Order: sequence, then structure tokens, then C-alpha cells
Amino acid sequence: MKHFFLITNKAKDPEGIYTGRITEYLRAHGAEASCTIFGRMAEHTQVPDEAECAIVLGGDGTLLKAARDMIEYEIPLLGVNLGTLGYLAEVEIGNVEKALDMLLSEEYTKEYRMMLDGRVFHKGKEEVNNFALNDIVISRCGSLQILQFDIYVNGRFLNGYSADGIIVATPTGSTGYNMSAGGPIAEPGANLILLTPICPHTLNTRSIILSPEDEVTIVIPEGKENTVQTVEANFDGTHKVTLTTGDKVVIKKASKTTGILKLNTESFLEILHKKMNGS
Repeated sequence: MKHFFLITNKAKDPEGIYTGRITEYLRAHGAEASCTIFGRMAEHTQVPDEAECAIVLGGDGTLLKAARDMIEYEIPLLGVNLGTLGYLAEVEIGNVEKALDMLLSEEYTKEYRMMLDGRVFHKGKEEVNNFALNDIVISRCGSLQILQFDIYVNGRFLNGYSADGIIVATPTGSTGYNMSAGGPIAEPGANLILLTPICPHTLNTRSIILSPEDEVTIVIPEGKENTVQTVEANFDGTHKVTLTTGDKVVIKKASKTTGILKLNTESFLEILHKKMNGS
């Protein structure tokens, strides 16, 4: 690789020290590098046509946002962790020069991760269409209350849930909120959709694994005693949309994928074993 595009979370690199360090290293080794600031990715942002890789500086949240912002460019991402927790951002800043050498010498593998396409309908009209690499979560906002959800798969009623929320996750997102809520862990390169209730108020409610071709519709019905429910749809933990009774979210596999560059030679199962054993 010789052409790089850097995406930096300014809150994690306020003085641009790490961004400058990486840019200078790449240029000193005969590569080209341009950059933008996290939070300013928009339609007018010019990603160079020759860019072969996006290096994302921040943490997992920065990488998730970059995946949505860059979905039309189809450029693989490499996360450099500047935060306290980095599961997706596998490169630590202290090892970044070694990682850059591996990129320059083509010592990497590329994984294609499925994404979710979520459409929010308010009063029968589509108001929001966005994507998620990890998950789309519908949960309460405001006071503590049990929420009611009606779930349809491919237009057919599946179940009504009483819960604190519903998680619709990708395999990549299976190790995030889905896992914390008791959902199953999936190999990140798999193609499937995970449906997991958050703190369900019944004893027999479990996660459901769906085909990637399935379309999930979550309808917000009336609450108890015919009250109007207000909930929040959250795309990858950052983009939020408010819904009320009568609204719905339609979720399916996105037509595009996110490419993730992997430098670590350990398999997903080896990494999972270490994490499960606290090593």
C-alpha cells in the first residue's frame, strides 16, 4: 500500500500529535497520506480516489462511525487505539510504526464484515436511513419503564416482547452490547443477524439467530393501559433517533460490507479464548 487516508478523533488527539507522527512516518517511507477530523466527515469530504486504506485513530467508537461514513467508498479500515478499550481497533499507538511497516509491505489480511441497514418510519413515512457495523438498539429514553415491542420477520409476526430494549446485532457486534445482554457470540466474518432482548420481563425469552436474508421489523405499540411509548433507536451507539407509538424500524443486511485490515495472526477463537480467561 502507498496511499492512505487518516481519520482522527480530535478528542483523542487534540493537538494532532499522533496524526502528525503517522503522516510523517508514511511520507518518510515513500507513501502518500491525507487526513480529516472525526465528526466532520460529510458529503463534501474529499477522499482521494487513490486511497487504499483508511487508518482510523481513536477507539472502537471512532472506527464504528468511520465505517458508516466510509460505506460508499469501499476502502478497508485499520483502527489505531488511542482510548482505554479497543476491540475493533487492534493496533495500539505504541506499536503503530510496526503496523505501518506491515501495511507498506502488504503483510495483512482483509476481512469483510456485514453491516445493517436500518430505516426508521414515523407516521408511515421513512424519515431516517442509516447503517451500523455493530448493532441497532431500540431502548427506553427517560424514566425507567418496561417497554413493549412487536417483532416481525419477513412481514410475519414473530413475538411481542416486554423488555428494557431490543438489540439487533451483526456478528461483529456480537461481542458488544449483545454479549453483555446475554446474547450468543458469533465469528465476526459470519453472515447472520442476532436478535437479543435487553432484560426481558419473562422467563422464556432467548436470543434468536436469523438468516442474513431476513428482514426484521420492530413496531412500537401502545404501552400498558394504552399509554404512548417513547423509545430511542441507536445506530452503533452514536446516531440516535426518537420513536413513539406507531413508529417502526425496518432492519436488514446492508448491500455493502466494511473491510477490516487484520495484522494479528491469531484467530478469532484464540483471541476469544484469551479474553474469556482474562489474559
